Amino acid sequence: MFTGIIESVGRIVSIEPRGGDVRMHIEAQDAYLADTALGDSVAVGGICLTVREKTAQGFTADLSVETLQATSSGGWAAGRRVNLEKALTPHKPLGGHLVSGHVDGVGTLVERRQEARSWRMQFEAPDALARYIARKGSITIDGISLTVNDVEGRVFGVNIIPHTLDQTTLGDLQPGDAVNLEVDLIARYLERLLQARETP
Repeated sequence: MFTGIIESVGRIVSIEPRGGDVRMHIEAQDAYLADTALGDSVAVGGICLTVREKTAQGFTADLSVETLQATSSGGWAAGRRVNLEKALTPHKPLGGHLVSGHVDGVGTLVERRQEARSWRMQFEAPDALARYIARKGSITIDGISLTVNDVEGRVFGVNIIPHTLDQTTLGDLQPGDAVNLEVDLIARYLERLLQARETP
């Protein structure tokens, strides 16, 4: 589990094809990954990856065919900046919301515009996810916990304050770019509970 509060921004050093899937080498811009161990979970761009090998500044991880197809990682290349967050521990403040690191789908940045010192960003979600996105609810975009400001059909808007823009990769995004989306866990569980109650 994660919180969606980005703790560091890293960079993809290399992506090696491995018989249909890939092995990825990620490094942090600081000593953020120094205390990770083999088998640890790290959210990379919102995707929960398992540390396979430790390196001086980061780690390598294997991305399956399923991960490459279900997330934006299939279009990633060496040099790309990625949001990083280590797994939640009992002593870590839950500053965002509960995030699993299991991407629900890929969305697209539709528009970005400055609004005073903040930025307003509009994203389009896949049809299957739109029903889980509610005004003032939580959404995870590329691993970042954000509050939904408005929703119209499949398009929803978020407000990005200067700190979030500076400390994440959101400032790198341009209209048309793909992003990893994870909807609120509570919304998914609530839907499942309601379905169970309706089943005779």
